[in-house]
Parts: sequence; structure tokens; C-alpha cells
Amino acid sequence: MIEIILAVLVVIGIYVGSIYNSLVSLNNRVINSWSQINVQLKKRADLIPSLVEIVKGYSKYEKQTLTDITRFRTELMQTSSVSKKYELNKKLSKELKQIFVVAENYPTLKANENFLKLQEELSDIENKIAFTRQFYNDTVYKYNTEVKSFPSNIVSGLFKFHLKESFNEESKYEGVKL
Repeated sequence: MIEIILAVLVVIGIYVGSIYNSLVSLNNRVINSWSQINVQLKKRADLIPSLVEIVKGYSKYEKQTLTDITRFRTELMQTSSVSKKYELNKKLSKELKQIFVVAENYPTLKANENFLKLQEELSDIENKIAFTRQFYNDTVYKYNTEVKSFPSNIVSGLFKFHLKESFNEESKYEGVKL
């Protein structure tokens, strides 16, 4: 009889351990995918001062746009909140697009080799941000599903696995720790 009870406890322990390991693995994937987003955001942020300097000389009328870009860049690099980063990223992308629209009015700016190179690099980084954001959101979805599903929810509750916040407009989990 004791052997049966021990066997059942061992099976339960192995099962709980398996669920725990799965949660740890998914959590690590969320952390890794978030760091990939941050890498791309940092790359873009590093290019912005050069872009602002080039455009500043051409566009006296877009001073507010340049000020906003600089402010959003600074705030984006300082915040750790997923939802705040998302909002700032969205605003920054919008302002960068505005700069490229304004450039159409300045033929010499459009022809500036450094400007064209920065525009191409920023466009490439925007695509990478979109890709890494999708990967992160997919990973968060898998993780959150695991955290909320039975019987994983019991293990996640015991070991304090919390829901993660996605990097999009539907972010609901303000203050989620990564």
C-alpha cells in the first residue's frame, strides 16, 4: 500500500516538475523576446540624434516634431513598463514618418546621402521592431495561456508565475514584472 502511495506521489511530483519546467522555459522565452525588442528600440534610438541634426538644418518649421522625437526617444529608453514603451514607440514611429513626409518638401534633404542612409536604416529597424514585437506577443500569449490553464494554473500560483503584458494596444496587465 505504501508503495502505491509513493508511486502516486512520485508521478505527481514528476508531473508538477514538468509543468514547472515548462513555465520556466516559457518565462525565459518571454524575457528573451522582450530583450530583442529593446535591442531594436535602442538601435533606432541611437540613430535619432543623427537624423535630428540632419533635418534641423533644413526644416525650420518642424521644430516641434524634432522636439517631440527627442523627448519620445528619451522617455522610451528610460521606461521599463511594457505598455508605456508601446505607447511611446507608437508616437515615435508616427513622428519619424512625419519627418520623412516633410523631407519631400526639401529636395536637397531628400538627396542628402546621410539622410537617405538613415532613412533606410530606420525603415529596416522599424521592420525588425514589428517582427520582434510579433514574436514577443506570440510568446506572451503562449505563456499566459499556460499560466491560466488547468492544471498549470495551480503550479503557476504555487510558484508565483504572473501574467505578462503584451506589446500592443490590448495590453491589460499594467506593472507586470519581466
